[in-house]
Amino acid sequence: MREIVLDTETTGLDALRGDRLVEIGCVELVNHMPTGQVYHRYLNPERDMPQEAFAVHGLSTEFLADKPLFSAVAEEFLAFIGDDTPLIIHNASFDIGFINAELGRLARAPVARERLVDTLLLARRKHPGVSNRLDDLCSRYAIDNSKRTKHGALLDAELLAEVYIDLIGARQSSLILAEARQTGSRIMIDVGRRMREVPLAPRVFDEDRAAHDAFIASLGDKAIWREFTDDAE
Repeated sequence: MREIVLDTETTGLDALRGDRLVEIGCVELVNHMPTGQVYHRYLNPERDMPQEAFAVHGLSTEFLADKPLFSAVAEEFLAFIGDDTPLIIHNASFDIGFINAELGRLARAPVARERLVDTLLLARRKHPGVSNRLDDLCSRYAIDNSKRTKHGALLDAELLAEVYIDLIGARQSSLILAEARQTGSRIMIDVGRRMREVPLAPRVFDEDRAAHDAFIASLGDKAIWREFTDDAE
């Protein structure tokens, strides 16, 4: 099952009163695991950046001046999120409101709200009566958010993907905690690591292998590493 975790940054809080998108970040999940495929764009909002918004995400009018308009990236964005792929968003009505406002300016159909999975609502059901901001959830689930000194759409989408996996209990498929009722002790059962259905693209290229082989050759004929080279096999 494919899902897209999505986050945005904006010039303000009201898409109907002139505030605009300035950043979109998306992370692809397949069977609740990140595939390594992401979508990320900064956008020129065609207006100034209020100081209040700049304090949140640090994206200035000058930085965004040469970035594309939403109209220039709309097709690639819609292609990435697909027609019916579920969209995982924290406080979904806010982000989708801005996305649909931008699509409306282009006379494009809005993203259907039936596609939305709002992690804020999920968190409120699972943890009622406490704060469920993204930072709070990261702390609750021991997810490292130390790089989040300011809001950023892609970083926040990556963190939210981790939070979502914990919220729905998908991480328990690789580790089960069972209670031994008769003794009151807790037993940890390792059921093996989950494997990606579609492996990530290789990060070691031919030139890297050639450089490694050259290094092994420089160690001499008796180097133990020669037992592990392709030639030895």
